[in-house]
Amino acid sequence: MISFIVSILVLIISYFTYGKLVEKIFGVQEHRKTPAIRLRDDVDYMPLSTWRVFMIQFLNIAGLGPIFGAIAGAMYGPAAFLWIVLGSIFAGAVHDYFSGMLSVRHDGLSISEIVGIYLGPKVKHIMRFFTVILLIFVGTVFLVGPAKIIDGMMGNLWGVWIWVSIILVYYILSTLLPINKLISKLYPIFGIAMLLMALGLLSALFFGDYQIPELIPENLSNMTTNPEETPLFPMLFVTIACGAISGFHATQSPLMARCIKNEKLGRKIFFGTMITEGIVALIWAAAAMTFFGNVGELNSAMLENNNNAAWAANEISLNMLGGIGGILALLGIVAAPITSGDTAFRSARLILSDIFKLNQKKIKNRLYLSLPLFMIAFVLTQMDFGMIWRYFAWSNQTLAMVVLWTITAFLIYEGKAYWISGIPALFMTMVCSTYILIAPEGFNLENDVAYFGGSFITICITVLFSMYVIKRKKHKLSS
Repeated sequence: MISFIVSILVLIISYFTYGKLVEKIFGVQEHRKTPAIRLRDDVDYMPLSTWRVFMIQFLNIAGLGPIFGAIAGAMYGPAAFLWIVLGSIFAGAVHDYFSGMLSVRHDGLSISEIVGIYLGPKVKHIMRFFTVILLIFVGTVFLVGPAKIIDGMMGNLWGVWIWVSIILVYYILSTLLPINKLISKLYPIFGIAMLLMALGLLSALFFGDYQIPELIPENLSNMTTNPEETPLFPMLFVTIACGAISGFHATQSPLMARCIKNEKLGRKIFFGTMITEGIVALIWAAAAMTFFGNVGELNSAMLENNNNAAWAANEISLNMLGGIGGILALLGIVAAPITSGDTAFRSARLILSDIFKLNQKKIKNRLYLSLPLFMIAFVLTQMDFGMIWRYFAWSNQTLAMVVLWTITAFLIYEGKAYWISGIPALFMTMVCSTYILIAPEGFNLENDVAYFGGSFITICITVLFSMYVIKRKKHKLSS
């Protein structure tokens, strides 16, 4: 319990300490007009109240990630706590803050365009394709998943595809309508429900008969059923993405970069929501490790239920929160993924609008870009759900890696403390490289071979990055 409490306190303190350092390094300009004011179109660009922007950003980036990811990560044991805390502060919050604030500085541009500004046009073209595909994957996963859950709750009366159709109609509306029509009204409600569920679990952990394992050396080993098949590195660092660091966040931050009223709000909106998400992930990880008895029994229970995190989340909510837990679980387990799915499609539309320079004030232009996305997503619903999710997990962290290198390039060009993103960029490069080599959906190599290959790839990427930024900086200085 002590380690758990300290972990939460460290996250909170980091907002007021490391968050201020990150903000200072970026260099906030309070009197600079934000895109919400300069480019207002009352569709995507419009100033919203700070609390509303915070709740929208929180739900945009959170969804099911800090619940399902934390439960799956808890199967590794208390090492998950360490990754959530360190990842949230030094990787995730830095990633989210800079991806949001760089978008603010560049007229609310999508992350692929930001990458292109600092890493060049070749990387930009790759990232355009990569991010759109990633967002379609997210939208598809969060289209089918909630539909199956709702169908099960309703006793399979209507069938999954009826619910898929209903959710799809909502996605179309939320993607096309101005942000203040649906998203700004619904998201705060769902965000508050998600926070209340986390606070309820926190109270239950404090006042109930639960023994949260401590962060001591003997508890930092891999506690999964088969450590050889699921090595702590890199698997844990991909399993817990939202709640530590997630590339998906970089696709969502530009949405709110188009809505914040002042640059000084960036720390609260981007850094603060990531820290909040980290706290939520900590609570769910602790609940998962204790509700079933211990980490070993959590692994056994998950194995018996096909590693179904939705089942575990439902069991934890209903038993630890009582009757009201069922309502909150419904909002958390059903509404949360839907709210990630709709903004995934909206982000994809905005990326395409940036690519084709197509003004989004007219609804017909929004339709031109959105309808193909939904058609592709519907086709993907026919594919294996598990396969789509596995590839999303890797591509999600790969995007985070690229964004961290982008931030590092920006800081180098500006002559600022690039280590704050450079060190996390190196680490995530090693994670992503090793994962794709070791994972069954990747090359499925032996662990030792994968570690060597991951190290080699990391060195190569670091060298190529260094050569590019040094050459570009020299060219800039000489011109």
